[in-house]
Amino acid sequence: MPGIIDTSPPVVVGPATKKATRPSNALPKWLQDEASRTVPEMFDATKHLKVQDPAYKISMKELGLEGHGISPNGVSAPFSLFTEDAIKQIRREVFSQKVLEECQYSSTFNKHMVRGMGRERAPFTYDAWYCPELIAHISSVAGMDLVPSMDFEVANINISVNDNEGTIPSPVAEDKGDKLDEFSTIHWHYDSYPFVCVVMLSDCTGMVGGETALRIPGGGIEKVRGPAMGTAVVMQGRYIEHQVLKAIGGRERISMVTSFRPKNPLAKDDTVLVGVRGISNIDELYTQYTEYRLEVLEERLRLKMKEERKRQVAKRSFDIVAMKKFLSEQRAFLDSMITELQDVNEN
Repeated sequence: MPGIIDTSPPVVVGPATKKATRPSNALPKWLQDEASRTVPEMFDATKHLKVQDPAYKISMKELGLEGHGISPNGVSAPFSLFTEDAIKQIRREVFSQKVLEECQYSSTFNKHMVRGMGRERAPFTYDAWYCPELIAHISSVAGMDLVPSMDFEVANINISVNDNEGTIPSPVAEDKGDKLDEFSTIHWHYDSYPFVCVVMLSDCTGMVGGETALRIPGGGIEKVRGPAMGTAVVMQGRYIEHQVLKAIGGRERISMVTSFRPKNPLAKDDTVLVGVRGISNIDELYTQYTEYRLEVLEERLRLKMKEERKRQVAKRSFDIVAMKKFLSEQRAFLDSMITELQDVNEN
């Protein structure tokens, strides 16, 4: 008789950095100088989106993870999403003076990140990720309807700049005895959110490497080709252990990661804050996290009440087992929130 498969979500290990920390070294000035030459524009889907379907998708079953996660789709091949003009506009906002002063973060996972730009500081980036056409396409690739997890995660920018030897440097990596670790820019990890969409903001001409390695049950490794500028990869990163391999050649490797969660309030949502708590403005992160979770809970209760009223009209018997199951699920949902809302000042 086959054993029972444990489909509970994997444990997320966050960076050793427990509080928001600014980078110790400044980014090269040429990044800001080049970005500042771009004339500001408002987002226009007809001009700034270049949407195409991925050549293939790798299913959770093919990764040995059937029954895990919230969608049968595991990860996509790189596909076209943004035009070159759109990438220039996003970079203009990322490397603006206000964003660099207020939104830079550093951790033991990544030395240079930009996060939590928000609509005020990055209106083009914000409007792009909330564009209905873009969200519909990301959802199609993911195999289920998704929405951006929260405003603070629109978006996370990972920035690596070439050293003098032509190699994109890597942060301190966790030693798991894996030969791939010495070739990675970000060590093995699970994401805090169900899905991520990773977009390349750099010109990858002449760059070798940069693939995403996926660890599959049994110790095998699956590699997904790294995206080119303006292309994206959609991955169910909360349930797939992965790392980005080091890239050689090129001046920089700058990627934009936007997190997504299920649109359906009744869908399972295993969002945690372990991986992002130490690299965020806690007040903004906790406020937005609490707001969306309470809205989901509110909608679940509203739908359950509607179902109960229909049951009474139809004169069906009260289902004790079903109601207890529903209430237990909501209790677990609230317990998860209690766990995630930690006071970082106590650590």
